[in-house]
Amino acid sequence: MSIDGRIERQRIAALVVDVKIALIFLTRLPLRHAGAITGEDLARASWANPIAGALIGASGALVYLIAYSIGLPPLLSALLAVAATILITGALHEDGLGDVADGFGGAFEREKKLAIMRDSRIGTYAGLALILSVAIRAAALTAIAEPGAVAAALIAAHAGARAAIPCLMRSFPLAKAEGLAAYAGEPPGASVAAALVLGLLVSVLSLGAAGIVAMLAGACAAFAMGAIALGQIGGYTGDVLGAAEQLAEAGVLIAAAALLL
Repeated sequence: MSIDGRIERQRIAALVVDVKIALIFLTRLPLRHAGAITGEDLARASWANPIAGALIGASGALVYLIAYSIGLPPLLSALLAVAATILITGALHEDGLGDVADGFGGAFEREKKLAIMRDSRIGTYAGLALILSVAIRAAALTAIAEPGAVAAALIAAHAGARAAIPCLMRSFPLAKAEGLAAYAGEPPGASVAAALVLGLLVSVLSLGAAGIVAMLAGACAAFAMGAIALGQIGGYTGDVLGAAEQLAEAGVLIAAAALLL
């Protein structure tokens, strides 16, 4: 094999490893990685977030299709689809949303907000935020109803929402020097650009021209969360990124419901 051929195979192998790292981090799939995953690995592999998101969305779409096909009403099918995506991710982003809601709503001082966010207990703000998150997403899917369109919306929403995460990490400062977000560090510019391109590509392939509007809606929701966090605690944490993903996911689904009706 030529030197160029070996280099190309190494590049492909590195891309496959990045996809696996993204899946290990963002899902509960039983995948293994040789050696420890470093913060540099997480930051570099963030370009693959939309790929992991598309697979998560597809799992929810499959559950919706099965439920709808056996005669369950759209609302119940939608709730089961959302539950499936929560199950496959281990409620990773929902956990962040709940912590942010409790922290931002439960205190005035920055340090107190951060302390509440570190507390694993669920307060009133977190409970309400999680209920609304599930309800809004399920309501949007119920409005769309048709299984093919629901599948397109779910895939676009999960891919697009996760594409926004590395962009937020490049656009806002860290709120604290410890934690998972600090461990990962700032993603390379190439990873951020690749994530955005992939997220937009998946959205357009799924929803057509409506995917551009839906992606913009999700991005605006994610950046709104980043701006709120900047004012509340001076930047982002892992919890803030999780909350941003939830808002972006809801934003894409709401836009899809409005555009596909």
